[in-house]
Amino acid sequence: MQEYSLAHVDDAVLLRDLTSLVVRDRLNTALLLAHIGEVDARKLYVPIGFPSMHAYCVEELGLSEDAAYKRIQAARAARQIPALLDALAQGELHLAGICLLAPHLTLENANDLIRAVSRKRKMEIETYLARRFGRSCEVSRVTPVSPIVSAVNLQLAPGQVETDPDSESRSANSKPSDDIEAEPEDLPDENYFLQVTISKETYEKLRYARDLLSHALPGQQIAPVLDRALDLLITQLEKRKFGVTDRSRDAQLAAKDARTRARREKRAYAADQEWRREAKDQAQDVIAGLKSLGYRPHEAKRAAEYCESMACATLEERLRAALGYLGGRFSIRPGT
Repeated sequence: MQEYSLAHVDDAVLLRDLTSLVVRDRLNTALLLAHIGEVDARKLYVPIGFPSMHAYCVEELGLSEDAAYKRIQAARAARQIPALLDALAQGELHLAGICLLAPHLTLENANDLIRAVSRKRKMEIETYLARRFGRSCEVSRVTPVSPIVSAVNLQLAPGQVETDPDSESRSANSKPSDDIEAEPEDLPDENYFLQVTISKETYEKLRYARDLLSHALPGQQIAPVLDRALDLLITQLEKRKFGVTDRSRDAQLAAKDARTRARREKRAYAADQEWRREAKDQAQDVIAGLKSLGYRPHEAKRAAEYCESMACATLEERLRAALGYLGGRFSIRPGT
């Protein structure tokens, strides 16, 4: 922890180091986006059991849902327009700015747009895009969020909607999360932040529907109102377009559940195979270690086979278990 204490650092040195760290952070972020874009393009998350790049970033890399969404969107834009990474590394454009630009970028207008918003704040970029593209900027925004954030009752009133602190950095012009292949059926516990421009008439309908359901809904929540409205609309449209009956709809839901279970089982199987392969590789190290301690080859092999059943164990843990199995004539100190 001593390295994080800066009370002893001279003022001039502190300012110099901070500037250096910011420059390094920009370069690292540009390199990170390049890596995310390449892994995404090659779909390297599939062989290791993840259904989407978003799931891989959240579950494997430990990014938040929002951080993963923004970086994937920026990385995909940068694969089409590499100049975005140069602008980011040089401090001419920030990550939020790339996400704002992404829906409007083409090969023809990219350089012009990057120059126009260079070194501008997020709000200034939003204003510029609104003036240049007009109402085309008013598109839906759907972003994965954590259950904690989704539990907050969003305000239904004209003006600014107050959400979690991270939402300030989300782009009002971001593409829906379908673009990052986040499949809700694969992530049943995930929730989504939705922002969309609506007319006054639609706003009044939402308020009226919420009031009608006030006896059944707690507080002033809007999400349950939308959910019920969509259920009714989907049922109506399916009957009109496909002649779907309640029985056939149940069959469709059952098939969807079956697909979800199959995907989960596939991921679980991939994870199981991975640790089994690792266990087999470590078994050779266990055998070599036991032989170096004086155990006979057949004893070492038998003990190594015994340890293979240990899921996700380290080599040290397997060696300890092997020694215990053989009677423990030797001991292993941590780090050896």
